[in-house]
Amino acid sequence: MGSKNKTVSFRVNEDAFEALREIADERDLSLSAVFRDYVDTLVAHDGQVEVVPESRVEAADDESFPPTVEVPKSFVREHERLELEAEHLREQLDEYKAYVTFLQDKLEASDDAEDVVLLEELDDDREDDEPYQLG
Repeated sequence: MGSKNKTVSFRVNEDAFEALREIADERDLSLSAVFRDYVDTLVAHDGQVEVVPESRVEAADDESFPPTVEVPKSFVREHERLELEAEHLREQLDEYKAYVTFLQDKLEASDDAEDVVLLEELDDDREDDEPYQLG
């Protein structure tokens, strides 16, 4: 029950806002993602986080900022496969929705309403032992 997201809002001056937007654009992130990352880091380190400019970051000679992580090719391939599968499932869902809409429109436009037997009507008329024939 403790996994509900909460919204935090605050005000910054226009210059700070533009600076934050530039930082987010440089890293190809949304402003929300920048703040979520900062808050997650702050919580993970019990409030002991200091934000400093990149020029003050002391990194090892072979490390670059921001740090990078190597990922196995199998992981990347699996991720790409799952993305393609998700896209395919979304397309299928859209096709099914369109087909259901088509059938509903066709049913509404049909003049032969007496040929249609609704399941709700079958439950209501149980005491009638009259058999239904399909086809």
